[in-house]
Amino acid sequence: MKKKSTIIVLTTIMAMSMLTACGGKTDGSNGDISPSANGNGSAETKTLRFATWDTGDALKIEQDIAKKFEAGHPGTKIQVEAYADGFDQKLAAGFGATNPPDVMYMWDFPTYHRSLEPLNSYADGDKELNKDDFYSGLFNYATIDGNLYGIPAGFTTRVVYYNKKLFDAANLPYPKDGWTWDDFKDIAKKLTDRSKKQYGFGVRAENDTYDLQGFVWSNGGSYISDDGTKIDGYMNSKETSDAIQMFGDMLKGGSAVLAGGKGQQSGEDIFKGGKIAMWESGIWPLESFKTAGVDVGTVEMPAFPGKPVKGVVAESALSIAKDSKQKQLAWAFIKYYVSDEAIKMRVADLPVRVSVVNELKKDQDPLYKPYYSMLERSDNTPAFLLNPKWNEVNRQLSAAVEAVMHGSNAQDALNQAVQDSERYLK
Repeated sequence: MKKKSTIIVLTTIMAMSMLTACGGKTDGSNGDISPSANGNGSAETKTLRFATWDTGDALKIEQDIAKKFEAGHPGTKIQVEAYADGFDQKLAAGFGATNPPDVMYMWDFPTYHRSLEPLNSYADGDKELNKDDFYSGLFNYATIDGNLYGIPAGFTTRVVYYNKKLFDAANLPYPKDGWTWDDFKDIAKKLTDRSKKQYGFGVRAENDTYDLQGFVWSNGGSYISDDGTKIDGYMNSKETSDAIQMFGDMLKGGSAVLAGGKGQQSGEDIFKGGKIAMWESGIWPLESFKTAGVDVGTVEMPAFPGKPVKGVVAESALSIAKDSKQKQLAWAFIKYYVSDEAIKMRVADLPVRVSVVNELKKDQDPLYKPYYSMLERSDNTPAFLLNPKWNEVNRQLSAAVEAVMHGSNAQDALNQAVQDSERYLK
């Protein structure tokens, strides 16, 4: 599951995507998915290319899923292409050359959708897919102008991780759902001991502004208007600036430490080392925390006084390239990838099917329940889905947020970001 955007290549990607949309052939190869025959009457192997951003154990699982699909589809070869950190660049190059992978992980639908096959006609009414078994809100993140371009494969919301050992040592009760940011800040102070280089919370030196939206929404703010046309009065509103300033103030006050950044330890590593008591993230580090022997708990995000908690979803979906010559085979692979069997194999993802969650009782497990309760609170539309120029605006916003984490005033930094970004919305 992709955690953050690769901003540098987005302008190039947009240009390549538009060229593909205008000039690429869209062979409607929607027929037989059985192996084709050559002139001698023997079956040829059909190769389906599948691009992923995953590495390590997650990649191994995807390769195992591909092998299982091949076993059920004789004469088919799934070529798993691991693009890793070069995902955006390699995908853009493939689209630009009208030679993309047939199936790919996808999250940035505003950038890529012109090069993707609309999936409404595939998904609607397909009994094998059983669209109604998915958490319905996940389809919103893969829909542009009413067209569905991706099938949800995995997701995460964001929770607060806490180190039970540090809470026990300080005789503090574990945090519970329904707590507030005032509770959070008070706990962070009590769990800070500078003589031990121990802090209550870790704040990222380089924040993904997408992830920060949950905090902003929870305080009643937003980066952009609901119709996607205005940022002045939204990105620099008091509600938005106060939510971001809160983390800057914790750093200044000493109850939080800056994590990550150039040449610095990541927050996950500091948490595993027992030097920060609380860390905020998605599902990604949970297995590594358990492997490291951390007695870890999870809890829903805190609330601002008198305001409902809001969350943000990070989603991975599977898409089909518009230029694919094997769309029916690609669709068959996607359906298997999001089947009960394959979902259970992908242990680093949160299941997207209600039936799997119920079977595994994930929503009743104390470690996993907060992710699903936060999903119920994640109904706001992210900024990047509201305006096609968001990537240009986001560069200014990212710089402002980074400045706040290094001591700048949030209101001043966000005012400047709005001023520098207004031209992109005209």
